[in-house]
Parts: sequence; structure tokens; C-alpha cells
Amino acid sequence: MLTLEFHCHTHASKDSLTRPVDLVKSARRRGLDRLVITDHNTIAGALEAQTLDPQLVIVGEEVMTTKGEILAAYMTEEIPPFLSPQETIRRLKEQGAFISVSHPFDEMRAGGWQESDLLEIVPFVDAIEVYNSRCMLPRFNRKAREFALKHNLAGTVGSDAHAAFEVGRSVLLLDQFTGPDEMRAVIRQARFQVKWSPWWFHLTSRYASINKRLKS
Repeated sequence: MLTLEFHCHTHASKDSLTRPVDLVKSARRRGLDRLVITDHNTIAGALEAQTLDPQLVIVGEEVMTTKGEILAAYMTEEIPPFLSPQETIRRLKEQGAFISVSHPFDEMRAGGWQESDLLEIVPFVDAIEVYNSRCMLPRFNRKAREFALKHNLAGTVGSDAHAAFEVGRSVLLLDQFTGPDEMRAVIRQARFQVKWSPWWFHLTSRYASINKRLKS
């Protein structure tokens, strides 16, 4: 079995202070086998981390569309923000990426989705995130799980780590896989280990965002 952290951020995201080297070290300490780094609207941090540990790090991106955020793994080319969901997915499919949807029903984040918009892309995604450690209210994750079951969608989980100490709080246990096609083949048999992150974890990303604005 492989232990996979699907959703985490480096300092390439405006609301994270974690350097790629610190993220890699944290993942190694926690015994993770794969780490999908999904910075907001950039793959720069993930590429930097991959040079440190090519076997551990999978390049991903959390892309803001005009309707909500999409979470992708096995990226080879960065996708710009604020395209339509359909155009974002088209570009991701061109590069063979594994496509999930970030915290789809989190009403407290800009990247959350309206159910009607989400229904339009259901046929074109590989999974949706059914548990995000940083969702403040349990009902947000519960609604995502119910939606996945109703529409026969595979699920991903993630810590959504913006600091190194958060890495590994929510992970997938998967059969061995290499590349996005094999990941699609094993994702439905994944087991989840999840742990909620308390509200004060969000202070790290808030501090990072303010700090970077002050330095800019």
C-alpha cells in the first residue's frame, strides 16, 4: 500500500510560508510515500520540491476557475486561473492529469462550488475531495461524501496543509500505482485516514498572506 497526501501547499501559494524543502522533510518524517503539491494557480513550488525527491513528489495545482477550485495531480504545464471549469478541465486532460475538485461544498471559502455548477463537470472529473482537514464545519465534508456516493464518484482526501506540521493529517491508502492512469484505476479502492484541523491552523495561512503582502 502507498500512503498519499493529495492536497498541500508550499510558499509558492500566497497563504503558505512552507518552503518546498520543509514540506519534503515533513512528508519523509511522517512516512508518506507520495505527496501531491497543489499550490494555488502555480506549479513552481511543486517543481522545486520534485527536484529534491522525484519519487515522493507529484506535481499538482489547485486551480481557481470562474466557478470554484479544481485540484489536479500529475501536471506538466501550469494552468492559469479564472478560466471556465470546462476550459480548465480540457487543458488538464490534454496533459493527462488526474482531476479532483477541492472542498466542493465549503461555503466559507472562495473556491467552493454551487451544486448546479458542480453537476456540469461531474462526467469529466476523476474524483472529488470528500474530506478536507481544513473545512471548519463537518457538514461541508459530509455533503461532499454524500454527493460522491449519489453520483458514483471516487473520493480524495487531503490535509490542505499550509504549514509543514499539517502534512499527513488526512491521507489516502492506495494500492501501488505509477502515473495518472494507474491512479485512476486504483482510486476507488482507496482507504482514508482523516483528521480534522482546528480553527487556529488557519492562522498560519492568514499570517503568511499578510506577511507576503507587506513584503511586496
